[in-house]
Amino acid sequence: MLKLQLSRESQKFLDNLPPKQFRQIVKKVFFLMENPLPHDSQEMKGYPFLRNDIGEYRIIYDIQEATLRIILIGKRNDDEIYKHLGRK
Repeated sequence: MLKLQLSRESQKFLDNLPPKQFRQIVKKVFFLMENPLPHDSQEMKGYPFLRNDIGEYRIIYDIQEATLRIILIGKRNDDEIYKHLGRK
């Protein structure tokens, strides 16, 4: 199992979620820690990251050595997540 590293933006986003959505995303993150390359993950075009969707949310992450780094979490159809990603 991989170690987990959350970015500050991801932590803030999770802190402001309703309980149901929080549980869904955290469950998916734990699943990614066990299997970081599931069949529904895709490489992002133009970025060195992977993405995975859970409901209406998108998790952007990468794997470095034995660590799963959660870069961003945001709404799937919201351009804000890509604006934040462009600043990284």
